[in-house]
Amino acid sequence: MEIYADYAATTPVKPEVIDVMTKMYQTHYGNPSSIHTIGRDARKYLDQSRRQIAQILGAKPNEIIFTSGATESNNTAIKGIVKANEQLGNHIITSKIEHHSVLHVFEQLEKEGYDVTYLDVDDTGAIDLDQLAETINDQTILVSIMFVNNEVGTVQQIYDIEDIIADTHAFFHVDAVQAIGHLDIKFEDFNIDAMSITAHKFGGPKGVGALLIKDHLPIDFMQLGGEQEFKRRAGTENLPQIVGMAKALELADENRDNNNLHLMNLKEQFLVKLQERAIPFELNGSMTSSTGHIVNLYFPFIEVETMLTLLDLAHIYVSSGSACTAGSTQPSHVLAAMYEDEERAHHSIRFSFNELTTEDDINNIVAEIHKIYFKFKEES
Repeated sequence: MEIYADYAATTPVKPEVIDVMTKMYQTHYGNPSSIHTIGRDARKYLDQSRRQIAQILGAKPNEIIFTSGATESNNTAIKGIVKANEQLGNHIITSKIEHHSVLHVFEQLEKEGYDVTYLDVDDTGAIDLDQLAETINDQTILVSIMFVNNEVGTVQQIYDIEDIIADTHAFFHVDAVQAIGHLDIKFEDFNIDAMSITAHKFGGPKGVGALLIKDHLPIDFMQLGGEQEFKRRAGTENLPQIVGMAKALELADENRDNNNLHLMNLKEQFLVKLQERAIPFELNGSMTSSTGHIVNLYFPFIEVETMLTLLDLAHIYVSSGSACTAGSTQPSHVLAAMYEDEERAHHSIRFSFNELTTEDDINNIVAEIHKIYFKFKEES
């Protein structure tokens, strides 16, 4: 028996997605920039995918730029907006719990001389809105805040953040990677200037994503070469993966409500069953202001590396946080920002589920944690 409970790191590619990608590889192999019949055939599917993604996300087709994934999208948005709008000021804002594809860009910009504010968060992972209101000023170029935190699942108050930014000339970038498939996001309904997504978080292939940018946004594009993506992102488009992403997004959107109900039930069942077995734990984050697919738990009786190893030996696959920091000896920067207890991050595990997760999976995970707990209890 194997149980995968690390869906926040990546999801398996859905069979329907593989089918449409295989068709593209085998039949519609042209370069979308070629003007002959085979190239125009490929262009048809590229344009169709762009329209489909735009329609689902409430955007205009020309607001969609295809990228290699969230890291490229985040880097492009942050660097591109800041560099194109240096005349507005020298101040940029993010939070202490962003993904490293955001944080490391801000750290690099800080080394280049930009004034950076890293917003605090409370013990639920919600950013300090008062601090944002106090620090944003007429020198602020950009605010970048993730929609859903990838380690604890906290949903940020995007509308409140928008209201604060609205009184300034600052632009607003949102990393929506963990939100797609879980929240109903319409780009046109938000005062967001740029938004990043990646396909492998919602049943699509790895290596493809998108950056959504509003028409009015002044932004520099760093990747030079051909005139693909409306002259904004040079390089031949990865057509099979783009078509796969569009299909995956369609499926995620169609099944979102049922999947969310399933995930919230699993999350509640998971916590209740841990309590029933008298296993000591605490929830990192909020039960209510969060998505159902991420559950981050503090187990005071065991170090995170030991717990991960024992679960792995039992063929239960989870993580201590972002897969992008796997192998790092540093504790989770998210939990460090949320809690004063520095040790908490050394005893916390992230479980993440999706529609493939079953109640039996939850029962088996709890049973294995129960065995581990009593093993350590007896030894101590």
